[in-house]
Amino acid sequence: MSTRITIADLLEAKRERRKIAAVSCYDYTTASLVSATDVQMILVGDSAAQVVLGFDSTLPATMDFMVAITAAVRRGAPNVFLVADMPFLSYQVGKAEALRNAGRFLSEAGAQMVKIEAASAYLDVIEAVSDAGIAVMAHIGIRPQSISKIGRFRAEATTAEVAAELISLAEQMINNGASALLIEGTAAEVAEIITKRCPVPVIGCGSGPSCDGQILIAPDVLGLTQGPSPKFAKSYDGLAQRTIDAFDAYAKEVEGGRFPDNQHSYHMKSGEFDTLAELLKGRFPT
Repeated sequence: MSTRITIADLLEAKRERRKIAAVSCYDYTTASLVSATDVQMILVGDSAAQVVLGFDSTLPATMDFMVAITAAVRRGAPNVFLVADMPFLSYQVGKAEALRNAGRFLSEAGAQMVKIEAASAYLDVIEAVSDAGIAVMAHIGIRPQSISKIGRFRAEATTAEVAAELISLAEQMINNGASALLIEGTAAEVAEIITKRCPVPVIGCGSGPSCDGQILIAPDVLGLTQGPSPKFAKSYDGLAQRTIDAFDAYAKEVEGGRFPDNQHSYHMKSGEFDTLAELLKGRFPT
């Protein structure tokens, strides 16, 4: 892909029922590889707090950290539609703060859209950011930033009553200016209803096959994560063991004195070593 993908392209894909492939990644190197594929969207998620920094939740991600890694991803993937995740307390404290922080993602990091974990309490924030000319992806269903309130996550909208509430919330988000939805950890039947009813692209994360697009984190796609993974995660390679093997091979070559060899070393120009020897002889006579 040479031309940058825009929200107009994503809307066209929805109208034509072409699926949207999205990934979450957090660094320049991975983004540059994603940029060489058919993936249309990158979300720089606050899950970087867990995947990159090793925390047990997304809450420690800060605005400065998120802006820095989003800018790195944009440099690596200049052609992909780029969404930046609004971290914890970047929008909850009021509309003015939300506008300031959302604007940073566009002006400092090159993002084209910001994602906000959206409950009904933040409809005015969604509207304010959208009215300011900033595209918003409303994140509904499982909302990781609410972990301290609910304690543990479970699939959303598995009962009719909760499903109806989530469908209504999705419509409220659209009515208040959301340009896209991300539905996480939600019953597939409900995600399908929302996708059919909403005119904007709906990206699913563990919400069944009927959404307009799907998203996984890059380490899961590559098989780099170890330990338990969410039910919806799928690995398309097994790079974790291959990475361990590569580092182990490197360590053994260093320990055995086989790396670096002449091929991986710089050398003086022809004849310069002899000149250096004469210079050293004059300065440090034996």
